[in-house]
Amino acid sequence: MTERNQQRQFYQYGHLVGVLAIMACVLLSSCSQQKVEKVERAFYYWKSNSPLTNKERAVCDTLGVKKLYIKFFEVNFSPERGNFPESKTEWWEGYSNTFTFKEIVPTVYLRNVVFLKSPHEELDILADNINFLITKYANEKFREGTIIQEFQMDCDWTLKSKDNYFYFLTKLKTIAKKQISCTLRLYPFKYPDKMGVPPVDKVTLMCYNLLNPLENPGKNSILDLTELKNYLQDSPTYPLHLDVVLPVYSWAQVYHNERFSEVLYTNYQNLKTNLKQEKPLWYTVLRDTIINETYLRKGDQLKLEEMTAEKIGDAIALLKKNIHFDNNTTVVLFHLDEEQLNQFTNAELASFYSDFSK
Repeated sequence: MTERNQQRQFYQYGHLVGVLAIMACVLLSSCSQQKVEKVERAFYYWKSNSPLTNKERAVCDTLGVKKLYIKFFEVNFSPERGNFPESKTEWWEGYSNTFTFKEIVPTVYLRNVVFLKSPHEELDILADNINFLITKYANEKFREGTIIQEFQMDCDWTLKSKDNYFYFLTKLKTIAKKQISCTLRLYPFKYPDKMGVPPVDKVTLMCYNLLNPLENPGKNSILDLTELKNYLQDSPTYPLHLDVVLPVYSWAQVYHNERFSEVLYTNYQNLKTNLKQEKPLWYTVLRDTIINETYLRKGDQLKLEEMTAEKIGDAIALLKKNIHFDNNTTVVLFHLDEEQLNQFTNAELASFYSDFSK
């Protein structure tokens, strides 16, 4: 080979490497921010005993929310009763007239003990009973024209309960003849080979309650961005359609004599006027007071875990960078509650949906 030919091949090779490098950069750039073409806006409605307020309806109208995930009831287990429903929603008079939503997704929370204790024969009965109750409530309470095409099951399954839970989901799908979705925590999202992939049509990724609140005193257990990043980075592509849930609530953990007492939901800006901050997240009560029937004594400690628009925006950026969403994705905010929504402007709430398509 002549020297001129060697030089030509060298330059051609160099050009090819450059083109490939540019293509790689473009691909990496496109993967680093996953844009959703169409975002379906939704809320969870988790209250069991009160109608929608005017404020809650107005927020949904303003944001263009036409889809609502409603907790219909919960399922628990006891040796005496077996599997039984509890925390049923109290359907108030004129319930259906308060709803202008196009689609309702009946949601059932199932405690993990149900699938640790129940043989397949009892799970067959459970699937049939759940389908019956959902259908009964839906036919009685929602006006004609409301779309109910999906049932969602909410359960924090474990390795020990996985097989029974997946059996139940398969049975329910056969009986209900509806789309079946289920919630997905971040651990089974990151480790599907270990935790299994549920036999459903789609999953809803729950991006909140990432830590045990009583075991992590220095972190916001509702949404810790470092924890979220650890789950999302280097995670495999999930084999099912992914919707996503973000928290729009805050809470305060109350400690009497350094012992955990209860969780308090309230207007935290008003509450802070009676608190002295001791360190990040932690406050001391300055004088005796009663908040939402909770008696706070002078000297009590509160761990106040708040959600801000900035923190939620940072979480969205992490999700877009690390997850490949389908073109059409439902973004759900947890949950539709006037007192909690007062922490955000309508523009901030709207951005929690629209940022996924930017």
